[in-house]
Amino acid sequence: MGFLEDAKDNVAKAAKQVGDAVEEGVDKIKDKADEVRAEADVKRAEAERDAVKARNDVKDELRDS
Repeated sequence: MGFLEDAKDNVAKAAKQVGDAVEEGVDKIKDKADEVRAEADVKRAEAERDAVKARNDVKDELRDS
């Protein structure tokens, strides 16, 4: 029975390692998605800032005319 118990232990350890590897992979993907989403938010905010600045510049020019 020692051989079967060792085999069971080895299978359990291998399954845990696979589970840990999958969990790590999922975490990395989530982190990357968060990073991409944050970069998109920054770009959107910068574009909005530039649009507001351009609109204000046009309004200032019209007032000065």
